[in-house]
Amino acid sequence: MKHKIIKTEEEYEAAMERLEQIFDADPNSKEGQEAELLALLIEDYEDQHHQIGIPDPIVAVRIRMEELKLKQKDLIGVVGSKGIVSEVMNKKRRLTVKMIRNLSELLKITPNVLIQDYELN
Repeated sequence: MKHKIIKTEEEYEAAMERLEQIFDADPNSKEGQEAELLALLIEDYEDQHHQIGIPDPIVAVRIRMEELKLKQKDLIGVVGSKGIVSEVMNKKRRLTVKMIRNLSELLKITPNVLIQDYELN
């Protein structure tokens, strides 16, 4: 078990392959400890090189609604009237602070995602 900080994509790929091989090892075993170390090294590399941007707020709402099997009509009262919900979901109207609070609570989406700026149609 000799690992070092991952600096290249090739090292990253090799670490991912090795982690896949030992992923289910007993945490108290040598391979289990190696898996834990590899996971930390991989996470560090991904944080530096594979950052995923924060999604568009409306896209995030749509994805979460799909996950929760909610329809646009389920947002009536949370976002506003049927017309306002339609305007927001079609990017014709921006989210307000109250809408962000309500959506964050209902959909369990961090407000940091919902406050991001986005293009209106």
